[in-house]
Amino acid sequence: MNATAIKRTVLLAVVFSAAAAAGACGSTAALGPSTSTPALSPPVVAETSYLADIVQNVAGNRVEVESLLPLGTDPHSFDPTPRDAAKVARARAIVINSPGFEPPVDKLVAGAGDEGLVVIDAAKGLAGENVDPHFWLDPVDVITYVENIRAGLTAIDPEGAGEYAANAAAYEQQLRDLDSWIAARVATIPASRRLLVTNHESFGHFAERYGFEVVGTVFPTSHAEGAPSAKALGTLIGDIRTSGAPAIFLETGSNADLAGQVARETGVKVVTDLYTHSLAENAPTYLDMMRWNADHIVEALR
Repeated sequence: MNATAIKRTVLLAVVFSAAAAAGACGSTAALGPSTSTPALSPPVVAETSYLADIVQNVAGNRVEVESLLPLGTDPHSFDPTPRDAAKVARARAIVINSPGFEPPVDKLVAGAGDEGLVVIDAAKGLAGENVDPHFWLDPVDVITYVENIRAGLTAIDPEGAGEYAANAAAYEQQLRDLDSWIAARVATIPASRRLLVTNHESFGHFAERYGFEVVGTVFPTSHAEGAPSAKALGTLIGDIRTSGAPAIFLETGSNADLAGQVARETGVKVVTDLYTHSLAENAPTYLDMMRWNADHIVEALR
């Protein structure tokens, strides 16, 4: 056994011991096929629940797919536990949105060592100079995710290439259908009211795909962290008044205090129940999540 393998074995022993001591606390949801024994083992881990669902649609019954983050978890505040480290350490592959998007996940990957763990970058080919990494909120961009996932699964399980290709093609058609459905829903909003104010820079790709104008954000970053300056909030209030934007949209779990303050100053409503980083009981799949968001945005603006 070489030094890298020894390091990985020791890591596994430590994290599994800590996880056992923790009991059921901090356990994460697993998304996987429930009807047959997977052909590929150990499992594939996906960064978030929506990403796990996308991976599972490509993987079919050949792979058990687990979500690293439990349902409802805000990835921006994710604090990994020993159980999470164990999950990554024993995985055959991990599927991430893009490198650097979630630094705690990057650290887990680094801590697992480099022997045997494959990292699949779902957004490969989409990332770049764009400051908004929320590519999955554009279902057409998710077709690129699907192709990257298909290629990654095929690389670690060549015997499943045909199944992965067929599953990917079927799911890509569902994504195209979803895109058409959202476009038709958005078409019911008068052009002058296709205005988005969001908690942070997260809906840029959605807005570009469906012809919205992003008036502004409460937090001027892609993560709702820190606090905007009084000047920035004043500018946002002025932009809302000038544009006539009728609502501020927040993800579930967001702190609504600042958005509420802006809403009181401008007389707009706050929509607090969008799902962007996690699936939920009301939105148990990625397709459901996007339909839920589109419906709530359309109803608030129409």
